[in-house]
Amino acid sequence: MNVEDIIKTEKEIPLKSRTLIHFLLVNNTITEALSTALKPYGVSLQQFNVLRILRGQNEKPASLATLNERMVTKMSNTTRLVDKLLLKGYVERKVCPSNRRKVEIRITKEGLLILEKMDISMSEAEDDVLQNLSDQEMEQLNILFNKFE
Repeated sequence: MNVEDIIKTEKEIPLKSRTLIHFLLVNNTITEALSTALKPYGVSLQQFNVLRILRGQNEKPASLATLNERMVTKMSNTTRLVDKLLLKGYVERKVCPSNRRKVEIRITKEGLLILEKMDISMSEAEDDVLQNLSDQEMEQLNILFNKFE
């Protein structure tokens, strides 16, 4: 992926700018591939992320704060994401009996079943996106990504 070719410029882009543009272009490619994989299920990447977090709770409820904390993409509209999943029957929401101000969210059996199907589509999309990278190259990339902490 040559940044200069993609953005159709003949002048060389400075290294720092080119690097950041590369990040943005790669992010767009990945987001598009993953969103396309989820499209048949009518679920966004963020909704998929919520379902995965809830599955990881192993039947224990999660609060909105827990979901927000564990989301890959931090956002303020977690309530809206949960509402959409609730309408699809993928999650259930109840008021906590011991603290009525706290809302407990769990994944439903239907949510678990559809998530298994989504996992297959997402795995295929991951394979497609990463097909040109060896395991060693992915390890190197992850080492470099860790430098952003």
